[in-house]
Amino acid sequence: MMLARVADSLYWIGRYIERAEHLSRLAVVMLNAALDRNDAAARATRIALAAVGDPGMGRPGRAVDSAHNLVFDRERGDSVIASVSHARENARQVRDQITTETWERLNLLYLRFNEGAVERAFEADAPSALQDVIADLHMFMGAADATMSHGEGWRFMRAGVHSERAQLIARLLRVCFGEGAVAAVDHITLMNLLRMACALEPYLRVYTADISARYILEFLMFDQEFPRSIRFSTAQLEEHLSRLPHGQGAGRSEALRLAGRLNARLQYADVEEVSANGAGALLAAVGEECAAIHSAIHETFVAYPLEMSLPA
Repeated sequence: MMLARVADSLYWIGRYIERAEHLSRLAVVMLNAALDRNDAAARATRIALAAVGDPGMGRPGRAVDSAHNLVFDRERGDSVIASVSHARENARQVRDQITTETWERLNLLYLRFNEGAVERAFEADAPSALQDVIADLHMFMGAADATMSHGEGWRFMRAGVHSERAQLIARLLRVCFGEGAVAAVDHITLMNLLRMACALEPYLRVYTADISARYILEFLMFDQEFPRSIRFSTAQLEEHLSRLPHGQGAGRSEALRLAGRLNARLQYADVEEVSANGAGALLAAVGEECAAIHSAIHETFVAYPLEMSLPA
């Protein structure tokens, strides 16, 4: 069985990388929306910042400042620069568990942030600079998938990715469709929402040009094939947990039980009922259950009692 500190670091690498990529994309959409200088631009800023827990939910006309803070504010524990730094520190601690290709890609991005290269590029062309950051994060995950053995370490990392992704997408949908939605969801806002979830082109391939709140909810919550839908992420989370030592046979963990329950809830949800009654309650439940799964992962694989790791 993998050492607890190693499992914890790999799991958090996945979470931090996914968080950095998601916030970078939110910032790109905010900046591109701001070019139109209309109400939709202000709505995009409010949605993006509300989705990451900003209490002010953004100020109209300040998209550049808001995007800069999301990316470069070291005081924010969830900013892009903080997430990249945390991911790199965790990777440094388990350098022997990851490949040279993954380490070099992450370390290079960390150095570009630390030396100010990313911020200088942001000042020159902010959307392009952030697209480069997103590309680097994609290359890190691609290198991990292509060069790491798909054993325990890789599964802990992927569990972190999908745990984080399910929560981020649920939070994004809640600020648009849950109780007390922060902005009206007109056609342009719905398009921006799809872009925030990296879902515009996959959505259009399924629903063509029919941009509607109902179909977006259906796609981002329940689609079985889109890798950023909540259902896809919860299914992947259950799969990876089931292949870890504490998730097999009679020793099934609480984390696996909770992941299976959440996956089943989404798999057998009545889409028509959710659309008719509102998705707020289900989205809130997804967030709460993902938090419970995270706690159970920690208790099962990181903070387990010593006697559990010893042979009988």
